[in-house]
Amino acid sequence: MSSQQSLRNLKSGLTLEFPQSLGVYDRYEQAQKSVDFLSDHEFPVENCMIVGTELKQVERVTGRLTTGRVAVGGLLSGIWMGLFIGLIFSFFGTGGALAVILSTVAFGALFGVIWALVGYAATRGRRDFSSVSRIVATRYEVLVEHKHLAQGRELLGQLPGHTTSQQTF
Repeated sequence: MSSQQSLRNLKSGLTLEFPQSLGVYDRYEQAQKSVDFLSDHEFPVENCMIVGTELKQVERVTGRLTTGRVAVGGLLSGIWMGLFIGLIFSFFGTGGALAVILSTVAFGALFGVIWALVGYAATRGRRDFSSVSRIVATRYEVLVEHKHLAQGRELLGQLPGHTTSQQTF
């Protein structure tokens, strides 16, 4: 199989030929429930897609960064890296395993602290907080191949709690 044909097959799995909107939902669980309901009623769900729309990035600030916190984080990260490398060396080395592990842990801890502090100093105080972020969709749209639109709408009309305001015409 050629690489172009593989790419075409991948794209075809994530696209529909003539997609039509079956419904728009505020939560992914609602869209998933609709597709599950269709599946339970023998609808050809392989002709459906759930598409997240109106994307936004959400960043949750988890704490303030200080030199001490950065150093401790670098220390712990370095210890883990040193332990990992020490274990690998001890498996394949001929010397004392404990000495190899302890020395790589110590070197990893030192390297981790220095690396973290240099990285923190390079920001020059422009980002003195830690955070986690993710991309989330504001709405979820269920798309269906055009030839199954009428059947899908008819079935979703029977779904308890499904409103016509969720359907787009």
